[in-house]
Amino acid sequence: MKLTILLLTLLVVSSGYFINESFAEVSENQAFLLEGSGFAVTEETIKISEIDLGLTSQNQLRSTINFLIEDGFITLDNEEFIISNLEGKFLREGKYIRMNGDIESSSGFDSSISFFGRLVDQSKDASVYGFTGRISTSDETYKIIYTAKLSTLSKITQTTTPEEPKTIKVHIQKGSSSQGGIGSYIESGSIKYFSKDRISVQPGTTITIINDDTVTHNLVSGKENNDRYIPFTPDGKISTGEIAIGGSVKITFDDAGFYRLYDPDYPWMRIVAYVFPTIDNTILGKGQNLGN
Repeated sequence: MKLTILLLTLLVVSSGYFINESFAEVSENQAFLLEGSGFAVTEETIKISEIDLGLTSQNQLRSTINFLIEDGFITLDNEEFIISNLEGKFLREGKYIRMNGDIESSSGFDSSISFFGRLVDQSKDASVYGFTGRISTSDETYKIIYTAKLSTLSKITQTTTPEEPKTIKVHIQKGSSSQGGIGSYIESGSIKYFSKDRISVQPGTTITIINDDTVTHNLVSGKENNDRYIPFTPDGKISTGEIAIGGSVKITFDDAGFYRLYDPDYPWMRIVAYVFPTIDNTILGKGQNLGN
């Protein structure tokens, strides 16, 4: 009897979780991060699974907006799958998300996913979705259950005047190297090691990184790994060299793409930059610009 009541309670709670009437409005031409975790289940095993995807909204047809998944990974326990050919749709202006396509394991085997997400709730910063679906590998098909956060990247538009170009500045916060120790300017309760750590700019944009910390820093671009000991692998696209205390360095994003910048000596310090032609901001919720 107690087991029956428990199962009924879980059913009611989970049903409410997936049919919440929250609403998110999205529009064309914006960059997003979709980050989440959950479980991948078969009759024999339950594996921990994570997703970390960068995507770009595309054209809109009625209440549907297509998006492309540009970069990221999906994991099953310690096995990592990279993006091969994934695409999806925001349905009903963001109330639902559907995505499917191909992913590739580290050993080179092709796999596929089919996910469907429902909006659960939202804050001024992001929206939370509950996802169900499947991951099909060469050996097994897993049912997935995820909770994931969808957030936009701050869009920075570079404008120029006849005298000089407008400078886009990103500050390394004091205390970043010690992860927010005494004397830090880092926001309490919401740690940010940079004044902006998620940005969206157009190709050709130059940003200035200013080191307000008490040690030197070096930023490089790379691929994020699902490995606590080797969190990133450099990709050779960007390397600032040493940024002295109180010094600065300029970075120009010439090519469109998805960039993850990090400091090899302090790998918790990360910036995500989406570089692509944009038109309009994407808005989630009640007219709030999202991102940092």
